[in-house]
Amino acid sequence: EGCDKFCNFCVVPYTRGPEYSRSPEEIIKEAKDLILNGTKELTLLGQNVNAYSYNEKEKTFKFSNLIMRLGKLKRLKRIRYTTSHPIDMTNDLIDCYKNVKKLMPFLHLPVQSGSNKILKSMNRKHSREEYLSIIHKLIKVKPDIKFSSDFIVGYPGETEKDFYDTISLVKEVNFINSFSFVYNPRPGTPASNLERVDRETQMRRLTELQNLLVDIQIKANKNEIGKLTEVLIENRMKKQTKYFGRNENLTPVVINNVREKDIGKIIGVKIQDCNRNTLFGTKVNMEREAAA
Repeated sequence: EGCDKFCNFCVVPYTRGPEYSRSPEEIIKEAKDLILNGTKELTLLGQNVNAYSYNEKEKTFKFSNLIMRLGKLKRLKRIRYTTSHPIDMTNDLIDCYKNVKKLMPFLHLPVQSGSNKILKSMNRKHSREEYLSIIHKLIKVKPDIKFSSDFIVGYPGETEKDFYDTISLVKEVNFINSFSFVYNPRPGTPASNLERVDRETQMRRLTELQNLLVDIQIKANKNEIGKLTEVLIENRMKKQTKYFGRNENLTPVVINNVREKDIGKIIGVKIQDCNRNTLFGTKVNMEREAAA
């Protein structure tokens, strides 16, 4: 819980306090209890989860150590985590994408802006180049990995050039799903005292960014049509015969020929159609299904 980063737009360090990590043994025990009750997928949560660090017997237990421990739990099928900060994407954590097969090939990694000037003003503590270096390292160890991110548009001092630095970064990374907002001041934060970009400019830039993000997302989903994907079935949809699940990239998938006994299983699904947010497909036989 908590955060020590103190981004100039963010209230979390003031409302949640400093970073505090639970003991690894406590987390592993909770994970084992969940698995015994049928859990197949675990998501590690924190305001800045990849800053996880626990000192025990003069030895530091890092986030990568926690993921590796969880990866050895036999009946656990999938591991995810959110939300992360780029400066805590260390090489040992990046290597987990190569070494821990249960760690899903999807990462939500907020960048907020593609402009170095704005990143510095935000006190993000990383540059555009450092962020892209992380992306390239992850792709090198896990070529099929996909990314999502957060963006703040119209931050105080953002010029047209700064905004288009963000646009160019989006085009380079091709985020398959993202969250974007216009800047709104939070009382008590350093950025709240800065001169604001006018609302009309903020909304124009947000619309342009969101249109680009939607185009990329739709293109990514269309690219899945005709492909086989593994889906963890979560539930039957309300007042429907169809079932809902998510694939390895966290994309929602609706399947039309699944039965109640498939809930809790990882099944093969051939994708037949899509919209902006969701894939639609049919169950296919796999040589191995992860039984409930």
